[in-house]
Amino acid sequence: MEQVSLELTVGPVAHGGWCVARHEGRVVFVRHALPGERVRVEVTEETTRFLRADAVEILEASPDRVVPPCRYAGPGRCGGCDWQHASLDAQRRLKGDVVAEQLRRLARIEREVVVEEVPGAKDGLGWRTRVQFAALPDGRLGLRKHRSHDILPIDACLIAHPEVEAVGAEGHEWPGAAAVEVIASAGGDRAVVVAPRPRRSVAVPDLEADASILLDQGKGRTVPRRGSGVLHERVGDREFRVAGSGFWQVHPGAAEILLDAVLTYAAPEPGEWALDLYCGVGLFAAGLAEGVGAEGAVFGLESEAAAVRDARANLRDLPQARVERGRVEEALDRFQIERADLVVVDPPRTGLGRDVVERIAALTPQRIVYVSCDPATLARDLAWLAERGYPLTDLRAFDAFPMTHHVECVALLVKG
Repeated sequence: MEQVSLELTVGPVAHGGWCVARHEGRVVFVRHALPGERVRVEVTEETTRFLRADAVEILEASPDRVVPPCRYAGPGRCGGCDWQHASLDAQRRLKGDVVAEQLRRLARIEREVVVEEVPGAKDGLGWRTRVQFAALPDGRLGLRKHRSHDILPIDACLIAHPEVEAVGAEGHEWPGAAAVEVIASAGGDRAVVVAPRPRRSVAVPDLEADASILLDQGKGRTVPRRGSGVLHERVGDREFRVAGSGFWQVHPGAAEILLDAVLTYAAPEPGEWALDLYCGVGLFAAGLAEGVGAEGAVFGLESEAAAVRDARANLRDLPQARVERGRVEEALDRFQIERADLVVVDPPRTGLGRDVVERIAALTPQRIVYVSCDPATLARDLAWLAERGYPLTDLRAFDAFPMTHHVECVALLVKG
């Protein structure tokens, strides 16, 4: 595409790390800009309906603009961080504006949204406890550019947790690797998950810190090559095991603050019957089980086999909690789940979808707590739940991913 340069005045923030401008009647989604700025942009993508562009020169800067702390941030560079050019306060305001706009546009809900800080990320850096690097053909590691398969070699990631950087993965070559994920847990464990290129073996270098080495076999399956590959996380007085590259919140403070928010909204009472859907390794199920007590029950559903094994181990001291493997779309019927007092859901970025919304509403719970990492699918599902008699009662938003556009929300819906 021929390089096109434009001068634009930037408008409001949009979902996905963009701001919105207009040129000759068409919307222009601009990265590396802030609302109110006058910028020169280079167009990176053109469709009949809109343009995408990078702000390559700031002609009139916003007072919220700062110098990005990372030398790899900026137009044409690493695509991992969206807002390094904004102050942390501004980042949270922008994320709150995005959540509010999605609620207004998709669910017709008017609500001011304040994004709360999550402790454990000084200056918005050093928080990411799981980082997946892509490997170049020569074995060097890097991160992908925005909306691209191109890989930018790096020697350090500023948002990576210090215990991830202690492994020193970026300082070595990984011949035969397609990707390398480095994980550090709150319990002091480290793991490196290596995904080989097709029909290749990987030469694992000597690393700067001890770590289990696991081989990624695809579809979420890993096998230990050195060490156990089991990581231990602690939330409050409870320890959780997470095998391999299984899901756990990447911000070191997120699991505890989200659990507290979920339990505050869910308010489990002794004797209640609770569901934890998309339950992962059992973080919310454990809190719910303690709340409903021995006379109550918690039923968890999770599609990943390794996570189910971990959840059962993590909940073995809570006999009132049971975890089964299955996709929510079919497993509620397969296990003949017909009612619930409360339901907690933490779906993937794609959200629940209409079929699951209708199935959950048919259980007639008194309370639904919805944990979401995507405000667009959250707002869509909230609209459908409201149609089924579950209006939004309260919502909190958390900055669990500083420097990026991502935000974590916890919503409470009470049967009307």
